[in-house]
Amino acid sequence: MASLNGTSHNPIDDELDFSEIEAKYRVDFDDGFDSIIVVDGVPVIDKSKLDKLLAKISKEFSRRGAVIKPDDIFVPWDDNAGKTKGFIFVDLGNPDAAAFAANAMNGHPFDAKHTFRINRFTDIEHYASIDETYVDPTVEEYRPKEHLRAWLADSQGRDQYVTYRGDDVEIHWHGKPSQCEVAYAKKNWTELYASWSPLGTYFATLFRQGVRLWGGPSWEPQHRFAHPLVKLIDFSPCENYLVTWSHDPISVPANLPQGPEFFSPEDEGNNIAVWDIKSGQLLRTFPTATYENEDPAMKKQMQWPALKWSSDDKFVARVTPGQHISVYELPTMGLHDKKSLKIEGVVDFEWCPHGEKDKEDAEKAAKTEKTEKGAKKRENMLAYWTPEVANQPARVTLISFPSRTVLRQKNLFNVTECKLHWQNQGDFLCVKVDRHTKTKKSIFCNLEIFRVREKDYPVEVVELKDTVTDFSWEPKGERFAIVSSNDPNLGNPGPGITIKTDIGFYQLDRAKNDFKLLRTLTSRTSNTIRWSPRGRHVVLATVGSSTKSELEFWDLDFSTEERREGQNVKEEWGSGIQQLGSADHYGVTDVEWDPSGRYLATSASAWRHTLENGYAIWDFRGQELEKHILDRFKQFIWRPRPRSLLTKDQQRQIRKNLREYSRAFDEEDAAEESNVSAELIAHRKRLLDEWNAWRARCKRDIAEEKRSRGQKLNGEHHEEEKEEIEEWIDEVIEQIEEVVE
Repeated sequence: MASLNGTSHNPIDDELDFSEIEAKYRVDFDDGFDSIIVVDGVPVIDKSKLDKLLAKISKEFSRRGAVIKPDDIFVPWDDNAGKTKGFIFVDLGNPDAAAFAANAMNGHPFDAKHTFRINRFTDIEHYASIDETYVDPTVEEYRPKEHLRAWLADSQGRDQYVTYRGDDVEIHWHGKPSQCEVAYAKKNWTELYASWSPLGTYFATLFRQGVRLWGGPSWEPQHRFAHPLVKLIDFSPCENYLVTWSHDPISVPANLPQGPEFFSPEDEGNNIAVWDIKSGQLLRTFPTATYENEDPAMKKQMQWPALKWSSDDKFVARVTPGQHISVYELPTMGLHDKKSLKIEGVVDFEWCPHGEKDKEDAEKAAKTEKTEKGAKKRENMLAYWTPEVANQPARVTLISFPSRTVLRQKNLFNVTECKLHWQNQGDFLCVKVDRHTKTKKSIFCNLEIFRVREKDYPVEVVELKDTVTDFSWEPKGERFAIVSSNDPNLGNPGPGITIKTDIGFYQLDRAKNDFKLLRTLTSRTSNTIRWSPRGRHVVLATVGSSTKSELEFWDLDFSTEERREGQNVKEEWGSGIQQLGSADHYGVTDVEWDPSGRYLATSASAWRHTLENGYAIWDFRGQELEKHILDRFKQFIWRPRPRSLLTKDQQRQIRKNLREYSRAFDEEDAAEESNVSAELIAHRKRLLDEWNAWRARCKRDIAEEKRSRGQKLNGEHHEEEKEEIEEWIDEVIEQIEEVVE
């Protein structure tokens, strides 16, 4: 049958359905490219390394939550050179996954020489056709952010501390009695405990979902880290990174959000996580370290912190007991030199802290790459110890990093246990060595002191007959204190048993260039040493005892004027040690100095016992300033302060003119006292005026009532009796304040 236009038409075609065939063979030219991303910064390789490269790229993407397979990657080739072109195409399957991968992996350091730069495939054409006509950008309204260290600008120079009681968390200002107040309070602010960052910038609280950081004058949330059932946290020294630990291994459910701020399937089974505080991104996870050939029936207590940081936040290390120490570089968290320090039998290690001089040299080196003397800045250093294995003696080793140069080794014999104690300026390392006799029936102690700033790192040995239970260096000083005991009940204390201890103070004698005993305090019950952050003052406390709770306040430089003038001090060695006072805080569990070294806080936590929980604050002489008995009291922590911005010359000038500053402070104190007295007098006068007005009003009401009844008023025929009220006014004639320097 012919159609109107002259062409033939088959009526059977109208009855056939071609929709399935068209759908099967349809080509969608506009769909499919939104799921593809272009990755630049890929290493240029030949075909022999292709499989390894694709496997590593897939692993890096999957670790950040963008799960891909090597088959999803297309690699362009340069046929002439026989190598890749330095970029790849990755098909994520859908546009949402592509957008997520682009955000998660853009700027990701693939290795030391290559960093990924990612764009979506559909954006390339868009970038090529961008209109180059300049258009003024829209200026958003400026909203200043709160300064995270605003508390340092307090006009009264006060410190802060936090208390945790029941479900209530409070942050207090601490100063003179008239200056103490609550700065902020919040209920259910934490579910486990609270913690300050090392420099006091952040306040951390723990919840079942993870960790939350707060800061600023308004205490707004700053960052959150999703680590479910977290139990322990640890900050890096410069507050750049955070380590979290949970007893429950990490698990990643199917509906869990994916991204650089969350765990990925590769993290499953691990317990420890490392986070970048500023970006909130997860850097790496680790399992909890276990001892080699560890018997499951003999579980040892986990060492915390599990990761230990270098003072400059450039390295973090963890020990696999008995095998090796692994050091990772920041911020990539890659294994340094791609290999660990293999040390047979290694038990523990500690990084050397950086002192004030090291930090000043590092700041200068950052600008000029060298210090003023032309020497390179001091390398990081760590110390580790290994026990006796077979015929090999125990050994303490100093090693520099990142050069991995062994600086000093010391062999030790008959060793039971070692503890490493660095002085906070990095000048000395004390290795407390617990040794046993040949019969192994008794334990005694030696102190191996390394002088790490002297040539060849000389070692001095201080031999002791008793067991040392506590050791502590004086901050920024050349003294240390020890608690020792030969009590037969040591190690097996029973209810009501008090362990007798001796306290020893040692100081470096520059004349003989060795450490010399200053003084020994015998027959004490103290088991804890707490130095003031400024040095000089020390508190000896009996902590954790059910029968004793004594506090002794000591000054180690009570009379040192003659020594400072350079006179002969041979007969006066140790005479400057003076007890300033003693006190008692029943059930004390924690002792902590404030950052200024002027006040000491003691607390009795309900986590340890439930008798007379609360806290007390003392001055450095042992005078009680305030005490609070609080049920369900759990925690007291002073807020740390960062390093002073004043130079040594400026600090020296302030100390030189301290008396002038003291006079100004005395005038402020007197003015404040006068204001307090004036306010008290005005308050009393106001109360007296109110009482007189009330009395006069009552008299008028009574008189009117009597007139209305026709009664005569009392005193109409007699003069009204006069009543005199004597007013006492307290006046401060003179106030004298004695300053103990």
